[in-house]
Amino acid sequence: MKRFESGPHSRFDTLGGWGRAAISGLLVALLAACSVEPTYKRPDVDTPVAFKEAPAAASATSAASAPDVGTWKQAQPADDAHRGEWWTIFGDPQLNALEEQAAAANQDLKAAAARVQQARAVTRAAKSDWFPKLDAGFGPTRERASAASQFQPDSAGGTTGTIWRAQVGASYEADLFGRVGSNVNASRADEQQSEALFRSVQLSLQADVAQNYFQLRELDKDQELYRRTVALREDTLKLVERRFKEGDIGELDVSRSRNELASARADAVGVARQRAASEHSLAILLGKPPADFSFAEAPLAPVTVRVPAGLPSALLERRPDISAAERAMQAANARVGLAKSAFFPKLDITGAAGFESATLGDLFMWSSRAFILGPLAGTALTLPLFDGGRRKANLAQARSKYDEDVAQYRQQVLVAFREVEDNLADLRLLDDQMREQNDAVQASQRAAHLSRTQYTEGAVSYLDVIDGERQVLISQLQASHLSGTQAVATVNLIRALGGGWGQVSAQDTAVGAVAPAAGSDAASPVASPSASVSALPEQVAKR
Repeated sequence: MKRFESGPHSRFDTLGGWGRAAISGLLVALLAACSVEPTYKRPDVDTPVAFKEAPAAASATSAASAPDVGTWKQAQPADDAHRGEWWTIFGDPQLNALEEQAAAANQDLKAAAARVQQARAVTRAAKSDWFPKLDAGFGPTRERASAASQFQPDSAGGTTGTIWRAQVGASYEADLFGRVGSNVNASRADEQQSEALFRSVQLSLQADVAQNYFQLRELDKDQELYRRTVALREDTLKLVERRFKEGDIGELDVSRSRNELASARADAVGVARQRAASEHSLAILLGKPPADFSFAEAPLAPVTVRVPAGLPSALLERRPDISAAERAMQAANARVGLAKSAFFPKLDITGAAGFESATLGDLFMWSSRAFILGPLAGTALTLPLFDGGRRKANLAQARSKYDEDVAQYRQQVLVAFREVEDNLADLRLLDDQMREQNDAVQASQRAAHLSRTQYTEGAVSYLDVIDGERQVLISQLQASHLSGTQAVATVNLIRALGGGWGQVSAQDTAVGAVAPAAGSDAASPVASPSASVSALPEQVAKR
């Protein structure tokens, strides 16, 4: 280390030359900087031309609108695009209000927003390495100079004194081989992954609220059915008791009628218990304690909206979990470059300038100015030679992590395709099942009516009446469950597709609607005017 001290004829004036040399060297180093980070390329995935389970009319329309269905545009993650209020296609004001409450108060969403803020802070910290670090210091140093350093004999014993210093230090790492840049790229990709995961949590919350809402209304429908069943069996018991008193039947029919009534009441209590648990779950999604939330009974009506599935190629853009998996690959790719940069020289530029004096009173005199620039406290170019294989192991780990993320990305894409196909198949087959189930309900009601009439006339036994009423209840409950399943499957399809669409109206999603053509507005997410839906993570975190 070489120290330049100022005095009447100091060499402090040479600072200008040294400063120009340092700046020139820095510029040369920056110009010669060469990143060893591999060029990121999205791995190929098998993308079908159309969804297998999509309605035939929709598939034909989508295929006809794309002249070259085998050529897809390069998918760009669109997880940060605002999805719009997709639940409004159900035309249910109560559901709309619940979604707004969940977006404002759900704690899982707030936690995800906080994780985004953490990732952004890490990115800012990584970017700070692009800039010099400055610090200031003030204080005394008690030191003893050896006799040899003063060119004096050993008997002199050296000199002891106090040096006061007030100085500003600077340090800077020249990004010769992209170490700093790769670290920033990795942190930025981690930040984008956190944002994609936030959108995934947001979409999951919206879908969970809608699913819980429809399940709750399905249970309300079941309760309504049991109330009607209990009322019917109470009337039947009165009829049976009257006939027993008149001597037309024996006590066995009375006991059977009472058993059926008690069983229906017990089943109704079981449904009420399920409804209470479902109501409590919905309260938690809304960020409320169950004691502060109650849901008015509202039996479920069949859902008639149909969701356009679009093209499989758009799914890679829309799904936030797929986008998160891709951002993980980007981060792993950048960390491969970070591990590679450890094999190359590292250039650290440091120095200090200020005042130093033997007495505090003379510290800030112009003659006390000094600076330090040298290999120990200044410019240092280090070249790694041997570390027992640590750098090679770190590089192998980084490459393996990238390979793992590639496999997970491809698996996530396959899972996404499967989820879409499952829900498309559910909705397609549920239409047929519900149609047949409605026929079964009508047939069971007709059979129950005939059995009651014939029992009154004494043509059949009471067992026939019991069997007929049981079949009516079973078929009605099954129809109610299918309606709930259809509503949940519709929500699941929206979730599997990555969220709602920009300006899709109820007419666009009515029965018989077909999937939009590639590139159409209906398949492209646009910003929603709703602050609760399109809220940024920092806005959610502040609520």
